[in-house]
Amino acid sequence: MALGLACKDGDLRVEMCEVRVSEQTKENSPESLVRVIGRCRFDLSSEKRLQAGMEQVLRNLGVRFEREKRLNATDIPDFFIEGGIAVECKMKDKAKKMAVYAQVRRYAGHPEVKAIILATNISMGFPEQIEGKPVFLASLSAGWM
Repeated sequence: MALGLACKDGDLRVEMCEVRVSEQTKENSPESLVRVIGRCRFDLSSEKRLQAGMEQVLRNLGVRFEREKRLNATDIPDFFIEGGIAVECKMKDKAKKMAVYAQVRRYAGHPEVKAIILATNISMGFPEQIEGKPVFLASLSAGWM
């Protein structure tokens, strides 16, 4: 079943490919969210547009989330999905790989964070777990292939 998400918000456009009905639930697992994110074509002209597109996708999936939830004064993931999934969006040329790892590691240190999704177009390896929390990479380039 195709999710009607050739959405426009001003000039914002996110294109989404086929999404299974089972992936359109409010109890999304990190794995299913990563699959959906990987099928989307996000506007990668700025991190702000990427985040707006990610918000649009999450809303259209019916996912409950909070934008920029403060875990503490310095740790603020872009999205915090109900159930404890932190989602961080990072773009090539805007972030250094070691700084991204350090940021994700800080998030993993918070007890309310149960899993982390790094949505990025940066080519990088990441461990499967950090601080005992599962970490998932969602490719922002895959939807364009």
